[in-house]
Amino acid sequence: MGAQLRVYKRRIRSVTATKKITKAMEMISASRIMKAQRAVAASSPYAIELTRAVTAVATRSNAKHPLTQEPVDAVRAAVLVVTADRGLAGGYSSNAIKASEQLSERLRAEGKQVETYIVGRKGVGYFAFRERPVAGSWTGFSDKPTYQDAKAVSAALIDAFVADTAEGGVDELHLVSTEFVSMLTQNPVEVRLLPLKLEETQAAAQEHGPFPLYDFEPSAEGVLDALLPRYVESRIYNALLQSAASEHAARRRAMKSATDNAGDLIKSLSRRANSARQAEITQEISEIVGGATALADANAGRD
Repeated sequence: MGAQLRVYKRRIRSVTATKKITKAMEMISASRIMKAQRAVAASSPYAIELTRAVTAVATRSNAKHPLTQEPVDAVRAAVLVVTADRGLAGGYSSNAIKASEQLSERLRAEGKQVETYIVGRKGVGYFAFRERPVAGSWTGFSDKPTYQDAKAVSAALIDAFVADTAEGGVDELHLVSTEFVSMLTQNPVEVRLLPLKLEETQAAAQEHGPFPLYDFEPSAEGVLDALLPRYVESRIYNALLQSAASEHAARRRAMKSATDNAGDLIKSLSRRANSARQAEITQEISEIVGGATALADANAGRD
């Protein structure tokens, strides 16, 4: 019984130490979520208005630009997947990877070759473990991205898009990231960045209002040359920020669940330890009573 009690006490100490770690990680993630939310709130209006400006320029002029023209026969598509650098975030990275795999399957069904670009060590590890080729990868900033990080990613993707397909270029650029909806809800989303979809729907007009009128100087083509790279950078930067906020929220939720489970396990182990201690005390009392009874019987026989 004594050995069993020591085992329970050792496990309780181990689980208690783990609970302290998960609680600390939960509090750290909770503090970082607020900063990430503010960053998302600050970047989203810029990304939305820049997208509207580019769409307005492309639809209100006769300018032809490679970033807005639909390919006649697309043969290759690039898919950028945003994952986490670290684990312990529940299904955050796996959900994004699953969404990218589904998108890749649809593109292959359309007869397109898929080139994969990855942000985050989890995505890099996923493809490396399966020995699948990756066209480009970036790591080390998934939880706190900067605009310079977004520029580095977008530069590589734009270079691949404007390059000739015979030289390894792509005809389409798709982005798979995680949208931060709330502290409890984060959804993987996919969007085609390039070529730009020039669709002015009634729903979009009702949501953001009619497109403003622009005068183009020196020309619509020159404006598109300047705006479209900024458009790609802003969309990727906003996606990185949304994914960072989603990562912190998912990690906080996972660590809270781990902390609660550790507390339940400590209660269960404590009950078992108490039962083992009570059984040990009962056995010791029984042995004392049995010894006293045997001694009394021996004295009575001697008398």
